[in-house]
This record gives sequence, C-alpha cells and structure tokens, in this order.
Amino acid sequence: MPVLHTGRRRSNQNRSYNGPARQGPVRHLSVAQLNLERVYEQNRLNVQKRDGANAPEPAPGTAAKGKPRLLLMGQRRSGKSSISSVVFHKMPPNETLFLESTARIQKDAMHSFMDFQVWDFPGQLNFMDPSFDLDAIFGEIGALIWVIDAQDEYHEAINRLNSTILNIYPNYPNVNVEVFIHKVDGLSDDYKLDIQRDIMQRIQDELSDHGVENAPINFHLTSIYNHSIFEAFSKVIQKLIPHLPTLEALLNDLCRACRFEKAYLFDVLSKIYIATDSSPVDMPSYEICSDYIDVIVDVSEIYAWPRPPEYIQLLEGPPWNKKLEDQTACNDAESCIVLTDGKRPIMLREVNKYLALVAIMCEGSYEKMPSVTMNVESTVKGLTEVFNITRQRRE
Repeated sequence: MPVLHTGRRRSNQNRSYNGPARQGPVRHLSVAQLNLERVYEQNRLNVQKRDGANAPEPAPGTAAKGKPRLLLMGQRRSGKSSISSVVFHKMPPNETLFLESTARIQKDAMHSFMDFQVWDFPGQLNFMDPSFDLDAIFGEIGALIWVIDAQDEYHEAINRLNSTILNIYPNYPNVNVEVFIHKVDGLSDDYKLDIQRDIMQRIQDELSDHGVENAPINFHLTSIYNHSIFEAFSKVIQKLIPHLPTLEALLNDLCRACRFEKAYLFDVLSKIYIATDSSPVDMPSYEICSDYIDVIVDVSEIYAWPRPPEYIQLLEGPPWNKKLEDQTACNDAESCIVLTDGKRPIMLREVNKYLALVAIMCEGSYEKMPSVTMNVESTVKGLTEVFNITRQRRE
C-alpha cells in the first residue's frame, strides 16, 4: 500500500487535475489580429527604449525568455487538435473522435513549471501568404511541430513542410523543427520504421536539392493511444530548458547515491518529463510512473484539504506553540509503493505544485528508505534552488 504524507498547508484550489489542464482561454486569431499583436509588441519595446530600459530583444527564431511557443502545423485532419487536447487538456483519446476540424488559429497559454504557448494552426491555412506577418508567427518560436498522418497519403504534407522550412530557415535559423509521424498505433514495427525512413529520406533529399544541408529536424513516431506522444513532447520541451544539464546532473547524482534504476522529473499536469538521468528510457517503466502520478495526485486532492483559519490556530496553539509547517515531517505529497511483479519500489516526491520526482528503485532497496528519503530530500532542495534562481533571472 502507498505511504502518503498529506500534511500540506497550502491550498489546492489552484490545482485541478481531474479537469482540463487548460489554464487560459482559447483565442482565435485572424491575420489582422496577428498583425495588431506584432504592432503592440513593437510599441511596447519602443516605450521600453524611450524609458531607458536596456533589455535586449530576443534573437530571430528563438523563444521569448522563459516563455517558449510551440506551433502545431500540418495537413488538415492530421491530428493536431487531438494531440493538444490529450497532452495539455487531459482529454481521453477516444473523445478526440468528436473534435471538429480547426477553422482558425487557436492559441492556448499554459502555466506550468515554465509558461509557454501552444498555437494550433488550421491545415488549410496558407501562412506563407504575404498578408501574414511571419515575424508575429515565427519571431519568438520555441519549436515548430509538424504533424504527418502515417495512415494517409503524406506526400503533400512533406511538400508543405519543405516549403515552410525553406521559407523560414533564412530568417529564423534557430527554429527547432520536430516532425511527428502520427497515428502509428495499429501498425507493425517494421512498417513504422519503413514509413519513418521514407519520410526522412524525402525531406532531406528535397532540402539538400535546395542547398539546405543537415537541417536540424527530429522525427518521432507518435500516437495518442499510448505514451509515445508524451515521450515525444518530453524531448521537445527539454530542448527549451536552458538549465537542463543541471537538472540531469542532480538526477544522476541521486541515482548513484541511492542505486535507483531510473529517475524522472515530471510535469504533473501534462505527464511530460522535463528531465531524467542518463540511463536509457524504458517505456513500460515510464508508463507506470506516469500513471502512478495520477493515483497519488487524486489521493492528495482528497486528503490535502485547505484547513480553516480557526483549525490552524487550534493546531498551532498550546501545548505545541509551533507553526503547522514545523509540526509535519513533509510539506508535500510523498509516496512509495512496491510492485508485486518486479518487486521494485517506486517512490514519488512532490517538488512543487507543478513538478514531481518519481524514481524506480532496485529490488530490496525498500529497507534502505531512511537514507533514500534523506538523499531525495537533498535533491528536491537542489531542484527547488535551480528553479528559484532561474525564475529570478527571468524576472
């Protein structure tokens, strides 16, 4: 049985794990609105310069500092809206069958361990039209995610992707291009690899013919019906984290000290892991850890209730005369469970309201929980300090 410490003091009113993870309203942007937003941004920068602010402008093709933008593009009905709904809004995959085709640009602001935006572009939209302001779209991009339907004819999708790269690459060379070869569920492993090789070859050959050699393009086999889509987004998000090496070093040290098989730092809202140790990712263990977070978070939401001021005053009064946070061993959710099949304990330690550290321990290490808990606590403090320092720099 899990051992859950739920002695929290902070309110959980701002955390909603059972509903959609959308933190801001969906905005539908027309061409004119995109241009207006660009003009507004230029005016804001001009005011900063006039007032003596010397903050540098972001370089073309790079994300705004601390607030990257993810662009979901591809052909119509390729699965872009389904991906966004499943990953960021916790929609069950089966319910995506009832989603209508995207007619206008949808812009979601996601507030998590770092604020970022997700823009979902309609497949029929020609954003290379001269009426579009490319700077407003690609000027502060973090990653361009191009979705290709593996179960449909994809030659037109490849042609549009190559055209997009050739148009934006001269002005925005730092754009991360991520190709999601989507809807591969139900396909054999050999057929998946054949499709991936064919798509990679076609894209690279055409770009090479136009003089673009070794373009920074990454390919992922994805499906919303398994954890492959979360794995792909994890790799995309990790490229946008400037302090990723520090996070990985902390997790490596923890695995060596405690002899963990694997350690993940999860975003609890989306189940994307933003960092892991250097050992290879084992997809079954990743899926177990992801599902384990849901269980612990749901239990925590039930028992970590916001206490009334009168009750807190009673607990902090005589004979203890101590603050409630000093009377509890752990401020955040903490749990450990032993799997009956592999006899490998899995432990979870909440870092903050956005992040959770989940580790797979070796068989027989459950008896060493006191030293493990001490090392995990030190690692959590280190992770918290890293995010506090980077947050101060952004501010």
